Amino acid sequence: MNNKPDYIIGIDPDTDKSGVAQLRVAGREMETFSNSFPELLDYLQRMRQKELMEGVKVLVVVEASWRISTNWHTKRADSVRTAARKGKDAGRCHEVGRKIVECARHYGLEVKEQMPLKKIWKGKDGKITHEEISAFIRMGARSNQETRDAALLAWNEAGFPIRIITTKKR
Repeated sequence: MNNKPDYIIGIDPDTDKSGVAQLRVAGREMETFSNSFPELLDYLQRMRQKELMEGVKVLVVVEASWRISTNWHTKRADSVRTAARKGKDAGRCHEVGRKIVECARHYGLEVKEQMPLKKIWKGKDGKITHEEISAFIRMGARSNQETRDAALLAWNEAGFPIRIITTKKR
């Protein structure tokens, strides 16, 4: 029996809309979108039905930032109020991620809790830019940070090559 997934679903959890990437492994076909929590649960249930009806294997990969023991987003210049807000926002995102994992497993999907990937890109805070991800994944004309992060999770899990763009210094 083949244990490799036919579909890898990458999810970058967020409180408003989570970034979602659906990678059909055989054709390296990527589809990205953003879903609210209820929409995401509906989507995961449809993917589970696809598994059952079509006999395909689905793997859900969720960025599990809650598994980092030191997760500081504050800066030395932040006020107490700002630091508290950042902590609250991070905690809310962590809980959304935990609930996505819990619900996906409840539906019968295989789930991997992925530690955040290294931030080695040219975007703000080391995040990947549209230009960079388009160098190795066929993406649409536009993307947002959440969908790019979700696509990177799925692509990385598939073990496909990742091309880092370098520019020569003059």
